[in-house]
Amino acid sequence: MTKSAIIIGASRGLGLGLATEHAARGWQVIATARGDAPDLAAAIAASGGRITLAHVDIDDADSVAALVAALGEARFDLIFVNAGVTGPGHASAAKASAEEIGALMMTNATAPIRIAERLLPRLNDGGTLAFMSSILGSVGLNTGGGYDLYRASKAALNTLTRSLAARLKDRPVSILSLHPGWVRTAMGGPSADIDVETSVRGLADVIAANTAPGHRYLDYKGDTLPW
Repeated sequence: MTKSAIIIGASRGLGLGLATEHAARGWQVIATARGDAPDLAAAIAASGGRITLAHVDIDDADSVAALVAALGEARFDLIFVNAGVTGPGHASAAKASAEEIGALMMTNATAPIRIAERLLPRLNDGGTLAFMSSILGSVGLNTGGGYDLYRASKAALNTLTRSLAARLKDRPVSILSLHPGWVRTAMGGPSADIDVETSVRGLADVIAANTAPGHRYLDYKGDTLPW
């Protein structure tokens, strides 16, 4: 039976890579974007019908509701919430405005959980709910500082995901908080360690290997990260 996935935030970079990687592995993929997404449109055209487009702005509750309604009776073996932002360039709690903190925490921590909660009734038993976290969300590994606000937003996402996992302890689903590596994307920059293809291939392998119920914090190689 063909497996199905929805990738939230697939207009470019890692989200687009995840959509194309799973389509290449034979999955049917719904890939979402907020607006025009020429790179995603090209991938859809080349996918032979494996990838379809849906629109959503995860920060907008009405947009999330419209997506859920538009999905009809669709069900998924994988729900991957990838959407995220870097936050203000100064990355400083001392300099940040309330608006900057609110926007960062909404997009990186709160909105991913909200859309996951709305989509969870469509996740098949034995399926996977994945969030794009980061090694920078690890409190235990933060010995050097830097990227302070982004770190805080990903640590918050990890904490909210732990709470969600606790509420889902009786459901036979896997919940993954995933670090993609330092990837050459618009967010990661040109000096990053690995390309998108290496990261998403690893992430897809990790997802395939970790279908048992429970919550795990893993990198793209499958190594466990400390909370």
